[in-house]
Amino acid sequence: QVQLVESGGGLVQPGGSLRLSCAASRSIFSIYAMGWYRQAPGKQRSLVAEFTSGSTNYADSVRGRFTISRDNAKNTVYLQMNSLKPEDTAVYYCHAGVLDDGGVKDYWGQGTQVTVSS
Repeated sequence: QVQLVESGGGLVQPGGSLRLSCAASRSIFSIYAMGWYRQAPGKQRSLVAEFTSGSTNYADSVRGRFTISRDNAKNTVYLQMNSLKPEDTAVYYCHAGVLDDGGVKDYWGQGTQVTVSS
């Protein structure tokens, strides 16, 4: 089991930057998948960026603007968001996928609001 706590959201102007943090309650070194999803009003939750089994995946809409990174010593994953656009406005959720009995069990943080507006 793992608890996830996000921080770093807020209000930013278009073109600005934010860095989100996700602190896990246990070591993230061996977690199968760890990263970020987002959900805008009226839309489904979708992948932003994630480490999965040695690879890194980005949504096309954020590639080149957002960077995911991790600090295993601090059990923390980060999302650096640059050149933010109004369409990046959403609740951002930290996700961890843990291998469990032949499958993957999903864990989610409580979410942090990111609003991009002038």
